[in-house]
Amino acid sequence: MKEVAFHYGKGRLTHTFDDNELIGVLESSINEYSPEYDGSVLVRKAMESPIGTKPLFELAKGKNKVVIIASDHTRPVPSKIIIPPMLEEIRKGNPDADITILIATGCHRGTTKDELVSKFGEEIVKNEKIHIHDCDDRDNLINIGNLPSGSPCEINKIAIEADLLVAEGFIEPHFFAGFSGGRKSVLPGVAGRSTVLGNHCSEFIADPNARTGILDGNPLHKDMLWAAKKANLAYIVNVILNAEKETIFAVAGDVDEAHKAGTTFINDLCRVQAIPADIVISTNGGYPLDQNVYQAVKGMTAAEATVKENGVIIMLARSNDGIGGDHFYHQLADEPNIDKTMALFMSRGKNETVPDQWQTQVMLRVLKRASVIYVSEMDDETISKMHMIPATDISDAIRKAKDILGNNEPKIVAIPDGISVIVQQ
Repeated sequence: MKEVAFHYGKGRLTHTFDDNELIGVLESSINEYSPEYDGSVLVRKAMESPIGTKPLFELAKGKNKVVIIASDHTRPVPSKIIIPPMLEEIRKGNPDADITILIATGCHRGTTKDELVSKFGEEIVKNEKIHIHDCDDRDNLINIGNLPSGSPCEINKIAIEADLLVAEGFIEPHFFAGFSGGRKSVLPGVAGRSTVLGNHCSEFIADPNARTGILDGNPLHKDMLWAAKKANLAYIVNVILNAEKETIFAVAGDVDEAHKAGTTFINDLCRVQAIPADIVISTNGGYPLDQNVYQAVKGMTAAEATVKENGVIIMLARSNDGIGGDHFYHQLADEPNIDKTMALFMSRGKNETVPDQWQTQVMLRVLKRASVIYVSEMDDETISKMHMIPATDISDAIRKAKDILGNNEPKIVAIPDGISVIVQQ
């Protein structure tokens, strides 16, 4: 017998498996890594030895209008230990600098004041100038040219008009950009909707290099890096977190070089070998990443890489904030034939992408490989309309999976944190 704890919301869902049914637990070794210092010290040490740039305080000298791009409420970035030293360094270089913290919402909803306080603390929210990016606010966007893919690149005016543009963030495996962090602060972070749509086109999402852990040859990454450099993103502070959302590594410096140092570190810890299984149980890493169905697609792709063809994926995601996107929901729920929806997406050109299409496209790819049973706080009808099978808990999900497979002795693989692993096939 083996008990496995799966990340779910702010807690865990546990299940005890028979020895003959559980054939593997795919976990990155990131949780075994013991940093020499705590998170705040790691951040400051990274800032003391930036990669590919001068220290932030030197970059800030003579710069009056400084913008810090910060992550939004959907990301577990420990801003409370990153933003204060960044503010200190900027003001060390120029005590009179006019600093704006620009919240990189991408195409997400706006971050609320309570979420800002939770993220930064009351002092920063009260005393610093904070602006929340709106990808549809065309009066606040500037076209800075065309992406390598050909789509117009529109970026938030506040970022483009800065004398010094810097960013915080975190690096984790990403299901189509290869890794998060670095250049993603600009695109999609503070980009216009049409720019995000062009970058997230069906052709790019379908590219075999647009997968978890791949940067070389990844067309989305190429666009994103171009946008960050064209916007003059001069400096980043990115961290790497373990399953407890504790900072275990930090990098600072050039948007490309520092980011590569971070991805090299995490790549060495997160790669695991696929174990083909009839049933794969995955998660989206718990709070805040499993707050909606939209985000949970990421954790499904980890299971996709190891589940057998026509197998079953059991996805555990609390989804207390709902679906996460109206377009995403209707693209799934309004058409019973997933092959027809996929064909429609693939027929669209780069500049014909519609909102949420990329997320739906990835989910359709998963659904074409395996049935998905979804354990959450969502209502059964909604989950069913989205081509998934609702379940109340892990035991209920396994029973339903056995019925689907027609097999009372299926082989099961567990992925306790589906966004922390790079499953190598």
